[in-house]
Amino acid sequence: MIIYDGNHHWFRDIRHLARSWTMIKVTRASLAVAIYSTIICLFRIELIPESEEESTLTIFTFLGVVLSILLVFRTNSAYDKWWEGRKQWGALVNNCRNLALYAHTILPPEDHFRRRFLAIRISNFCLSMVDHLRNGTKLERLIHLTDRDREIYSGVDHVPNRIALETWDSLQQAYKKGEITDMDILNLRPSHQALLDILGACERIRKTPIPFSYAVFLKVFITAYGLMLPFALVEEIGYATIPAVTVVFFAFIGVEMMGEEIEEPFGTDCNDLPTHQIATTISKNVFEILEVDVDVAPIQEPEMYQKVH
Repeated sequence: MIIYDGNHHWFRDIRHLARSWTMIKVTRASLAVAIYSTIICLFRIELIPESEEESTLTIFTFLGVVLSILLVFRTNSAYDKWWEGRKQWGALVNNCRNLALYAHTILPPEDHFRRRFLAIRISNFCLSMVDHLRNGTKLERLIHLTDRDREIYSGVDHVPNRIALETWDSLQQAYKKGEITDMDILNLRPSHQALLDILGACERIRKTPIPFSYAVFLKVFITAYGLMLPFALVEEIGYATIPAVTVVFFAFIGVEMMGEEIEEPFGTDCNDLPTHQIATTISKNVFEILEVDVDVAPIQEPEMYQKVH
């Protein structure tokens, strides 16, 4: 994710657009359209200088309005998914802290084993979610795994579920031993249950893209509009058609590609959510709350997130 200070450096922020792979693709597509428009202008102006065709500019103006409305819906839908993903990860931060706080207050101070166990499991639940929402959990990104943990996790398809099970099982064992009361386990349950609810919501966001037919139709519409627009403008503005069509196509395809980029917010694109950074923060908070003094810094991924100064 690109982290920047809004409304501070107008032209410097614009310069950083070149760091986005999406904008690079948009620029390449726009240059291709500029070349295409140049060919059309040369053909109509130099080879066929006289033409009595009626202007179709009004039709293209209307089509442009329709296309703009469709793109607004497209980007709003994509941003809704991006923002919902951020809210879910914000809720994950809160519930992990609450779970750690409740556990800290009810567990005996001398129970260092269970405190460390819970701190590791809560941390690894969040860290495993990061890659689970991409292409599957990578065990090397988790912290303080024993050989037994690696053996168990490598044999399951859903690592976060397994970690959540171990977390609740540990609390149930403490309850059965009389270390925590009925009210304690009831207070812990909502925060623990919320972890799986958040995970399910994030899985829904990831696995529910915009309907394929709508996405394809929008791409076909933009492509057809960009290819036909030079024929409508060349009779009206001549060689000015080239920059005009390029700018229009840059705007339309840029909005579409930005929507595609933020539609799945848990990936590694420069505008996706910094989920690994959030998970790392949760890990540090949980170990601090439970007063477990161990090294909790997971592997960093600086190449995935960019900070614009």
